[in-house]
Amino acid sequence: MFVGLDLGTSSLKAVLVDDRQQVVASHAHPLRVTSPQPGWSEQAPQDWWEALLLTMDALAAANPREMAQVVGIGLSGQQHGAVLLGADGGVLRPCILWNDLRSVAQCAEFERRFPYSRQVCGNIAMPGFTALKLIWVAEHEPEVFAATRHVLLPKAWLRYRMTGEMIDDMSDAAGSLWLDVGGRCWSDAALAATGLGRDAMPAVVEGTARAGLLHADLARRWGMKDRPVLAGGAGDNAAGAVGLGAVQAGSSFLSLGTSGVLWVTTDRFRPHPQGGIHAFCHAVPATWHQMGVTLSAASSLAWWARVTGMTETALLAELPPEITRPSPVMFLPYLSGERTPHNDGQIRGGFAGLSDATTRAEMTQAVLEGVAFSFRDVVDALADAGSELHDADVIGGGSHSRLWVSILANVTGLALHRLAHGAQGGAFGAARLARIAVTDEAVSAVCQPPQREETLVPDAGMAQAYAAPLARYRALYPALRGAMAACPA
Repeated sequence: MFVGLDLGTSSLKAVLVDDRQQVVASHAHPLRVTSPQPGWSEQAPQDWWEALLLTMDALAAANPREMAQVVGIGLSGQQHGAVLLGADGGVLRPCILWNDLRSVAQCAEFERRFPYSRQVCGNIAMPGFTALKLIWVAEHEPEVFAATRHVLLPKAWLRYRMTGEMIDDMSDAAGSLWLDVGGRCWSDAALAATGLGRDAMPAVVEGTARAGLLHADLARRWGMKDRPVLAGGAGDNAAGAVGLGAVQAGSSFLSLGTSGVLWVTTDRFRPHPQGGIHAFCHAVPATWHQMGVTLSAASSLAWWARVTGMTETALLAELPPEITRPSPVMFLPYLSGERTPHNDGQIRGGFAGLSDATTRAEMTQAVLEGVAFSFRDVVDALADAGSELHDADVIGGGSHSRLWVSILANVTGLALHRLAHGAQGGAFGAARLARIAVTDEAVSAVCQPPQREETLVPDAGMAQAYAAPLARYRALYPALRGAMAACPA
């Protein structure tokens, strides 16, 4: 038996997986985000720990026989957070999260100090990355920075509490902006740019490697016969890829979740930061990935539902089962800025082309199409980066809408595979990594893809019909950007 733990932003989830890779049980505990100032996003690591104890206690109480057989634990987690520890290993301040925007000014400073950061780290300096947070702390909380002896990413801190070991995996470390992504080791130059050295960092291992043993008192608490091995684990997107079997070069998936991700696995480090493309290590050895991100995907429809006072289901029910022509309305889904290809945290979204004849259904369709156009931007940015995609598995809450997936296929030109049982998520991928760490099985043998329910291929007529709206969508970004710059709020 294996346990997969996924430390998300909104909850901590655990799954219990048997030797046939069937999920026997799962449990989750909610988490709270605080925002001391506009644009700030923090969590108390102690809240993660309490959530872990409550979640594992609940699994053990409901499944004592299965928990007794657990031999491996895998960790997945939200990336980019900064947990600062003092000399005694205690937490010095709340964790600054991935979606915190306070470090905008520090991005240029980091790249000034380390001019080759994009080539080495594979990414443009963005405020979400861990390294920028440390420059901010040094400038605004110098007493905290002076007391800092270790910096851990969120799931690495959980491992530290579970095992006493400071270890993290390659995929999570790659999201810090401190890793030499091609060399799969810490970059001394990147660390020096933030006033740190390797002694502040955890050891880095592959996600499939053994990375500590669970403390004996925790194993007893949860009724485990032996102390389970912890795997190196993975950052959240890499863990999701492992759960989907996206471990071979060229395998890809499109996540239509709160934000949107288009992922492609690569057999080497292929940075292309100028298009807003991320290049990170994968959680499995000798493998990397490229990834484009659109910040407001399914959250765009959730926002529209709140504005209209309707449910998402009711809004979608007003649309025909099949779209035969584009909406006359345009929607730009920049509700929280945009990552790929613009790397613009200040841009905001909007509708265009409204008339007194516009209907709510046309606006709902425009929301679905606007998100699809943003994914088309990602597809083209990935092609510029050397990854020309033809198909992808589609996951996330938005994938439940067959209509939305068909729009995505027609706009992006990708054949999109809907999955029979949905995606198990990061916790399931973490459990797979735990299994490999314990059994030393081949990655390809364990990480098989899920069954596909159907494939939606682009309709040639609709693909052609979307060409003009796509051009208008792209023309609106510089116009909107210029208007915002000329008349700031």
